[in-house]
Amino acid sequence: MDDTRILLAHGNGGRLMRELIAGIFARHLGNPLLDTDADAVTLPTLDGEPMVTTDGFTVQPLEFPGGNLGSLAVHGVVNDLAVAGADPRYLTLSALIEEGLEVDVLDRLIASFAAAARESGVAVVAGDTKVVRRGEGGGLYLSVAGIGVKRAQAKLAIETISPGDVVLVSGPVGDHGIAVMLAREQFGLSGELRSDSASVLPLARAVRDLPGLKFMRDPTRGGLATVAHEITRACGHDVALEQHAVPLRPEVVSVCEMLGYDPYYLACEGRVVAVADAAAAGDVLARWQALPQGADARIIGRIEAGDSRVILQTELGGRRVLDELEDDPLPRIC
Repeated sequence: MDDTRILLAHGNGGRLMRELIAGIFARHLGNPLLDTDADAVTLPTLDGEPMVTTDGFTVQPLEFPGGNLGSLAVHGVVNDLAVAGADPRYLTLSALIEEGLEVDVLDRLIASFAAAARESGVAVVAGDTKVVRRGEGGGLYLSVAGIGVKRAQAKLAIETISPGDVVLVSGPVGDHGIAVMLAREQFGLSGELRSDSASVLPLARAVRDLPGLKFMRDPTRGGLATVAHEITRACGHDVALEQHAVPLRPEVVSVCEMLGYDPYYLACEGRVVAVADAAAAGDVLARWQALPQGADARIIGRIEAGDSRVILQTELGGRRVLDELEDDPLPRIC
């Protein structure tokens, strides 16, 4: 029997499945709350209002410069809680494994998941594994749920955004999308750009007590432009972005120009888009720029009275409407 790759028998409930769970999942994720023999566990009483989120992760390739499926899955769920004003506490993990996946690859990905969880101060308290036939999966898919405790002092409510409010971003956009695309070695391109995949918890904690903060979101699938469209739909006004102010790395700009991608729609996995009133925007920017993760933070636009459009004010003085995303230029990006 091949012990270097995942077999269908690793999902049959027998000895091989027990050994897989003990040898990889429990070994890396073990903590006092995780009981791999239990159907459910009891969690300690939370010291505040609970918040919950869930997400699925299918990125291809499984490993890319700056991260991998394991760390990305933790960051994705931790970040959803963080931008909602919560401190993450617990995760659950479901792994859908494709027959034939190298055991060493699985081990690396779950080890990375565990390391990212420790860095974010969260514990995995429950999980599940399934194995699908060769050709019926993408190597490994992860589904993660997260539980946190609400800590934000500001009332984060997208519907309170109004004309005159200021839009900020915590760093360059599009890094993750282009890094993953280059890792696929499509179009004969390669490069050294790294994904921005990281926890945004320090960024969220730094500003969540500011009374004038109205909204935070991590711009993952669909990127900055998609978050801007969420804002316009909720508040009924325009988001006006300044092209010269949006931070973009030269590598991202170059690849987008060569292949016709629009960087404003590319996924980020370690950035925050925020909206604050004009009085608080300077404080948000200063607090972010004081952190390593926010050194390149910028004010990138404003909310204007209008009819729910996203407008890019170009460096040439024109105004370009950024339509809502219809197709998927980079599938399986997160």
